Amino acid sequence: MISYDPLLEIELGPLSVSPHGIFTALGLAVGTAVALPHFRRRGVTNEQVYEVLIPAVIAALIGARLVYVVNHLDIYDSVFDLVRIWEGGASLLGGLAGALIVVVVMLRRRQMPILHLLDPVGLGFAAGIAVGRVGDILIADHLGKPTDFVLGYVCPSAGTGSPCAAPPGEAVHLTALYDMALAAVVALVLLGLLLRGGRQEQRPGTVFLTFFLLYGTGRFFEGFARVDETHGTGLDGSQWASLASVLAVAAFLAWRGRSRQDTVEAVPTTEPDVARVTEGRPPKGLP
Repeated sequence: MISYDPLLEIELGPLSVSPHGIFTALGLAVGTAVALPHFRRRGVTNEQVYEVLIPAVIAALIGARLVYVVNHLDIYDSVFDLVRIWEGGASLLGGLAGALIVVVVMLRRRQMPILHLLDPVGLGFAAGIAVGRVGDILIADHLGKPTDFVLGYVCPSAGTGSPCAAPPGEAVHLTALYDMALAAVVALVLLGLLLRGGRQEQRPGTVFLTFFLLYGTGRFFEGFARVDETHGTGLDGSQWASLASVLAVAAFLAWRGRSRQDTVEAVPTTEPDVARVTEGRPPKGLP
């Protein structure tokens, strides 16, 4: 079992800063840093990246807060409470959605290849999430259901980032740890795909779609360890969002695969030279 006292604040001179905020900012920086080299290989300058990044970050903050508020309307007493984001309350998936919408819109306005440039974004998302979750672990946030799992977190008597669903001394799921591990593994997979894509042909968007397929699947199953409200459906809001994203990506990949197959089948193969190429032999006139 895992046991530690949460670090709710870090004293920086006269200021008290939450580790959650520090590692969220650090996650943004790391995600950007690991994605930049892959943008440059695609002919995009750092300046062009930052032109899109800043509005995307603003949209991520709005999306994260908006989705959280919609799912927790019962805890707010006034309209003014809805905008107090500094008091906590944000949805990771809402933030990803907000950022993605702005990125796609801005790339489209600039007539830049969207799927081709979204591949590094997927890597940045995964790496940023992995780093950002460290802050959640430090403050003991996103604590889940009671468990006897070896990686369960023993509820302390001190305050935690989110309420413990068990009395002090009993263990609950430390879902932020699971999410950090999930995002780190996904980031490594995506990095491998990006590096391999530099050596051989790869369809645009493959890496980005893989991010949503892998991370969405992991978040869906992770949700069963959480204590979020299910509203009688058996699944919480994040699980429904994850399921929708996975199904959408799977449907798109199936459609794209079928479209490519139809294109290949439409290519005439009656010419002798084409037949030789298909069989692995060079056409006439070629060495």
